[in-house]
Amino acid sequence: MMNTVEHLPFEVDLDLIRRLDRNGPRYTSYPTADRFVEAFGPQTYRSWAGKRNIGGIHRTLSLYVHLPFCGTVCFYCACNKVVTRDRTKGEKYLDYLAREIALQAPLFKDDPAVRQMHWGGGTPTFFTSEQLGKLFSLLRANFAFAKDGEYSIEIDPRTVDAASIGALHAMGFNRLSLGVQDFDPEVQRAVNRVQSAAQTLEVMAAAKSVGFLSVNVDLIYGLPQQNLISFNRTLAQVIAAQPDRIAIYNYAHLPTRFKPQRRIKEDELPSPEVKLKLLALAAKRLTEAGYVYIGMDHFAKPGDALAVAQRQGRLHRNFQGYSTQPDCDLIGLGVSSIGSIGPTYSQNYRGLEDYYASLDRGALPIMRGVELTADDLARRAVIQALMCHFMLSKESIEIAHLIDFDRYFSTELAELRELERLGLLELDERWISVTAKGRMLIRNVCMVFDKYLRHDREVHRYSRVI
Repeated sequence: MMNTVEHLPFEVDLDLIRRLDRNGPRYTSYPTADRFVEAFGPQTYRSWAGKRNIGGIHRTLSLYVHLPFCGTVCFYCACNKVVTRDRTKGEKYLDYLAREIALQAPLFKDDPAVRQMHWGGGTPTFFTSEQLGKLFSLLRANFAFAKDGEYSIEIDPRTVDAASIGALHAMGFNRLSLGVQDFDPEVQRAVNRVQSAAQTLEVMAAAKSVGFLSVNVDLIYGLPQQNLISFNRTLAQVIAAQPDRIAIYNYAHLPTRFKPQRRIKEDELPSPEVKLKLLALAAKRLTEAGYVYIGMDHFAKPGDALAVAQRQGRLHRNFQGYSTQPDCDLIGLGVSSIGSIGPTYSQNYRGLEDYYASLDRGALPIMRGVELTADDLARRAVIQALMCHFMLSKESIEIAHLIDFDRYFSTELAELRELERLGLLELDERWISVTAKGRMLIRNVCMVFDKYLRHDREVHRYSRVI
């Protein structure tokens, strides 16, 4: 039985995917955010922040900053966003964000070391370079940033030029994520996101020229008007630009939950069969181009830090997706942001008015959260290992969580036998190993260990696995 992480070929078994495709969580956390409770508030958060270094435990910090504003709406978008062209609304938000930082930073003054930061949206580059620079300087004044840390920002290529890319790098960002989705003009018009390939490629070239360590491109399959020929052209253009990472997300059409999606014409969406073929095409083209499959939706060059972390057994998964920094406490800043301090998760208010009102009261804007039980921690460790490395040492869980794995997870192991029969994984006395054809369906494997999902038949709230 293989017990080392290798970047082995993965297999896209369309028949198996058709059979097993269902709704399910993406496991950026366990328990998932829909399990958070409002009984967890600012005082609970403060208590856990005060305990974070008790007993000699040292965890560096990760920061997530949510900047929710966009100048236009993309119809496919399911993010927490505020669409406006009124720049004064953005200025007000930055003022309140500074108030939150003033409340959060003192809780970590004894050990404010930051190794990782990500700014997401919305569109962070809705703001000017000067505004972003002031925000970064404010964070530097309150936290200690490691020189070799990873500091990333999401950008809309339509909102930046070479000068602003240079400004972002000068601030301290060393990683960029660009939204592309699809270069085909018909697809872009159907989702209200028109951006030329030339514009996007110029931004990527500028990022490389000023010294960004990693450039990620986001694509989406399953959008209206997509077909195999046009998506193949998009893939060819993206691959030719040689980004370090490529994420290919499944478009989840949930118009009852996300109002902008109601403007997408359902008769223009690709059929389920075509959608599967779009995924298979992307996987084939990227692996032929030398990218390795990290997991879920992510591919990376073999030398990228994400791929290296996976080979070395250091890969982690959090609310921003796959990460190279496994042992950080995460501070969420901004509306709807999620944090993770010790064995807890917390989330800020999702609406601007509630977020502002809390800060006007001088209170941390925490809406809900959860304190993980011993069972939660054990299951989280199992799901993390499977999501990041496609294999699990039973002994590692037994030692860390003081359980007999086979006895504790007897119900789950019985269900895994069916997935083993289908060829998704291999089981023996010491290891659970996901096979090449099981890697694309890793969410199905992880769902077996989700205690909450086992007792909850309302899985429609989640996106499809593929």
